[in-house]
Order: sequence, then structure tokens, then C-alpha cells
Amino acid sequence: MKAQWPAWQPLNVRAAPSAEFSVDRTRHLMSFLTMLGPSPDWSVGLSSEDLCTRECGWVQKVVQDLIPWDAGTDSGVTYESPNKPAAPQEKIRPLTSLDHPQSPFYDPEGGAITPVARVVVERIARKGEQCNIVPDNVDDIVADIAQEEKEEDDTPETCIYSNWSPWSACSSSTCEKGKRMRQRMLKAQLDLSVPCPHTQDFEPCMGPGCSDEDSSTCMMSEWITWSPCSVSCGTGVRSRERYVKQFPDDGFPCTIPTEETEPCTVNEHCSPSSCLVTEWGEWDICSATCGLGMKRRERMVKMPPSDGSICGAEVVEAEKCMMPECHTIPCLLSPWSDWSDCSVTCGKGSRARHRMLKSPAELGECSEELEQMEKCMLPECPMDCVMLEWSEWSECSKSCGKGHLIRTRMITLEPQFGGDPCPETIQRKTCKIKKCNQGRLNSDERKRRKEDRKKRRNKQGREESADELAGCKIKPWSGWTDCTKLCGGGIQERLMTARKRFKNAQLNSCKDRKEIRACNVHPC
Repeated sequence: MKAQWPAWQPLNVRAAPSAEFSVDRTRHLMSFLTMLGPSPDWSVGLSSEDLCTRECGWVQKVVQDLIPWDAGTDSGVTYESPNKPAAPQEKIRPLTSLDHPQSPFYDPEGGAITPVARVVVERIARKGEQCNIVPDNVDDIVADIAQEEKEEDDTPETCIYSNWSPWSACSSSTCEKGKRMRQRMLKAQLDLSVPCPHTQDFEPCMGPGCSDEDSSTCMMSEWITWSPCSVSCGTGVRSRERYVKQFPDDGFPCTIPTEETEPCTVNEHCSPSSCLVTEWGEWDICSATCGLGMKRRERMVKMPPSDGSICGAEVVEAEKCMMPECHTIPCLLSPWSDWSDCSVTCGKGSRARHRMLKSPAELGECSEELEQMEKCMLPECPMDCVMLEWSEWSECSKSCGKGHLIRTRMITLEPQFGGDPCPETIQRKTCKIKKCNQGRLNSDERKRRKEDRKKRRNKQGREESADELAGCKIKPWSGWTDCTKLCGGGIQERLMTARKRFKNAQLNSCKDRKEIRACNVHPC
């Protein structure tokens, strides 16, 4: 179809471009694309619009509003952006209202883009030979064929027919006589006792060029609106078109004109270098949020000069704008957030809350605090029982016969706040020494044996620590402490302190010693 250029035309002279095309049962998908100009690489169109109906007929009319698509070859964001090839090229996609703040389709709320064009596809008529013996669809024929003049026939009222189809092509391609056919379909027979007449009709005909009928049998559409004037100022021409809705039945071509022109005048007093521009657009928002800034507005060239020169009209206008004084704008802060969880799961911790600075950074530094901390207290953490290591086993409780040994351990921290309880603090095991002699030993014998045991212990201790204590000054063992329990098994301790004899002695074994023994082991 003819291009509509310049792209912008006044409404009173704007004409919708049109074109005709044919479809058939194997080629029934329509696609088209048309560029928007000026623009980076924007276009509108349809892709694979199916003109078949679900009932195997043809649609009568399609009306579709179109939004712009981006071809992905240029990265411009406005109608008049300079050429900037996209590298790499992107896939073709529909434009959205959130692509770029400078886009003419920008909407901060992300609304739908307003359609920029509308395409109307309207079925004109069947063309050429009718190859189908049976029409595609009764309703399709009725929608396609204009209401024919009623002919007088003997059709009973109880027989309901469709309209007659168009005459088929003549069976003869020369001036020899042939015949052509038309047909109709029986839609309903209200009385089965009354027969319905034929559904086909024939008449004689001759090949193309042999008929006496003139071209007035062509059915034409209405004239389409006049095109824009061919010049932007002075006298030019404009045109309009129409199309053939129904070709002659005998195959003759239509000789009725489908296009006509007439002179037109635009702005009689303009010079060849004059150009037409649109009204000014809305002012942009001020470039500053406070204090002095700039704002601008634009307009577009409707028609360039007819002599090919550059349009001298201003298309961009800027002026100063004043916003409230910057220092009068306080810190703009968001509300405080909720307090965070405590930093610990038990005991003492801390928690925080935040807020954000919403005012622009160019207004200066805001001294308001953006974070707050506070202490938090949760239930005390459980504390498990803590104990010392087991002591050495005590001496056997009997000097002869069966007795028992005892060892103990001390509790250094009792359990608190639900901590694990303390395990046992005393363990016992049996011991067996030589059989006791019959009768009682006299006091001198018991005293002798006691002294022997004491000498053996002292000798053993001296032998074990002779080397270690050679350079140490040792004090005697202290006395045993009081038993920790009156019954049920307690412990007693005694200490032996050791110090270096000489300050420069290289000894590491001069350490205090401690002994523990069981006491009051009888049951309570």
C-alpha cells in the first residue's frame, strides 16, 4: 500500500492507507508490518491473523487496535532519538509503559499503552471461478452475496432455501456457446408431503469478451478520504481511491476508474522554505527538587519545507523553574521498623530497629539517627552441674577380712535454670585383706602394725619424690580437714606445701600436694 508520509497529518486531511489482497483455503493467514516515523525502530502490525472462521467460512470484518513494537535494532527511547544501533540486536518485542522515563509511552504506574493505530480488514467479495460444487457454508454465502432481486418462481412456501450463489465461470472460454451454473441449498422442508424443486440453475453463456454487457456491472466501494496535499505550502494535488467490490460475472475487467486527483492549496501566503509544526507539548518536571532548576518542552515538525531545506522553527524550548528553598526541607524519614529479634536465645542480649532516609541526598546530610539499639532480657540460660575429677580410691576400711574402698568427687557448680542435674558424687567397691587372727591382738601388736604401715607410706612417698624434691623446701603435711559429711560418706583433705630452696634453681616440680580420703562412710 502507499506510504503515509510525512507521518503526521492534520485530521481534516488525513487519509487511511488501504490495499486489497486475496486469500484461499491454503493461504488464509494475514501478516503485515508498517513503520512509525519518525522513530528509532518502532512499528505496528499483525502476525498470522487467521481469516478463516471455525465453521470453514471467511470472516466478514476484523477490527484490531495496535500498540507499537520495538524491532530491537536501535536503542533510542523517543520518536526523534539519534541513531544508536543496538549491539547485540535484541528480539522484537512490544513496547511497555515502563521501558524508559523519557519514552512517550512512559507511565510510572505501569499501565497499558494506548493504541497508536487501528487496522480494519473487510471482506469485499468472492473473486474468480467458483470451484466448489457445494458452498463452504450456508451462512457464509448469505453474508458474502448481496441480496438478489427476488425472482418469480414456483417455490412452495414450505421450502426454505438459501440465496442463489453467484454464477460460475462459463464452460466455454471462446465465443462458442457454453453454460454456467448457480446453486442454492435447501435449509428446511416444513411439509414433507410437498416436494421441493431443484437446487441448481443453468443458463447459456459465452467466453470472456463475447458478452454485450458493459462495465457498469462492476460493483465499486465508496471513495476513501482524500490523501494529504502533496505540498506543505502553496498549490499541490491530492488523491483518493476506491476498490472493486464485485467483478463482472462474464469475466470482463472493470474499466471504472479506482483513483482520482484534484488540486489543493495549503497556506497560500507561505514561502517554499516554510514548515508546519505541532503545538507545544507539556512542560517536563523541573530538573531540581529544591531551589533553581530547568524545565523543557518540545514540539514536532508536521510538514518539512517543500524546497527540501531544514525547518527553521524551534522544536525545543527551555526555561528556569524554582522549587522550595533547599534548607527549608527537613529530613524526610520513613517510619521506624519493628524491633528485631533479640541477639541471644537466653539471658541478656540486644535488639535493633531501623528507618530510611527518603529525601534526596543533594539536600545535604541528615543528622537524624537511622538505627536504634536497646538491651533485651530473655529467660536465664540453663546451667549444667560442674564436677571435679574422681579422687583416688581410699584405703580398705578393714585391716583384715572384707571391707570397702571409697572414692569421691566434688561439685563445683550446682545446676541452675533447668540445667542437667549432678551425677553421683561417691563410689564404693569391696576389698578383701588377709584373714583376721582368732582372738584379739594385744595393744602392743596393734601399735606395732600401725607404725609399720606408716613407715611404709612415708618410705614410698620419699622414694617417689626424692628426685623431684631435692631442690625443694617442703613443709610437713597439714592436719586433715573436717569431714564434709556426718554420715553417708564424705571426704577429708590435707596439704603439703613446697618452695624452691634457691631462686635460680631450674626446677618445675616444686608444687603443693593434696591428699583426699573418705570419712564417715557409715550409712545415715
